[in-house]
Amino acid sequence: MATDQHEPVTWTANGVPISDRFDDPFYSLEDGLAETRHVFIEGNRLPARLTPGFTVAELGVGTGLNLLALAELARLKGTAPVRYTGFEAFPLAQGDLAQALSAFFPNVPIFAEALLTAWDPAGFSFHAEGVDATMIVGDARLTVRGWTGAADAWFLDGFSPAKNPELWEEDLMHAVAAHTRPGGTFATYTSAGHVRRKLDKAGFEVTRQPGFARKRHMTTGTLR
Repeated sequence: MATDQHEPVTWTANGVPISDRFDDPFYSLEDGLAETRHVFIEGNRLPARLTPGFTVAELGVGTGLNLLALAELARLKGTAPVRYTGFEAFPLAQGDLAQALSAFFPNVPIFAEALLTAWDPAGFSFHAEGVDATMIVGDARLTVRGWTGAADAWFLDGFSPAKNPELWEEDLMHAVAAHTRPGGTFATYTSAGHVRRKLDKAGFEVTRQPGFARKRHMTTGTLR
């Protein structure tokens, strides 16, 4: 995958960004923040698990909405510092990021402003509201394998496996497992059978869960 350009987007009438490259929305057309909380926050059982030093990693940073939800939870629970590393091949331009997040500013205003200030499509690291956040730009099939860290929880948030198969390849799922701490978890909106089988083969105990809104199922798992 090339990494030398921003993610081109088209906007729906109600302001949801659609990836031109993958023809897929960046978050739920119904309620992006509610989807994030259901799939990634609750799916990883973070309200009960978050502690100082807890590390979250994400495949597909997108608009940073999942990071904002994580930061808000850490602030409410007083569990700073929480660490976040996101892997992204096609970062949004800063102007598109600002437009995408504008609807969520009332919910997470302080951290959203900090993210916009720090945002750099070439990658960034910053600290705000008790979260140490880093975005690593490049093909995740290479960058995850070269990462020296390990996560307590993963947000697997690439575009649809049918449209963005690179982020759901078997070797990458094995790399995710190799960079997961004992008892670590993942959550993802997809329930595609081939994705569940790859994650099971990589070493996760995989469970299908109720999905968000019109999506019947999602998938969670715990490293064996």
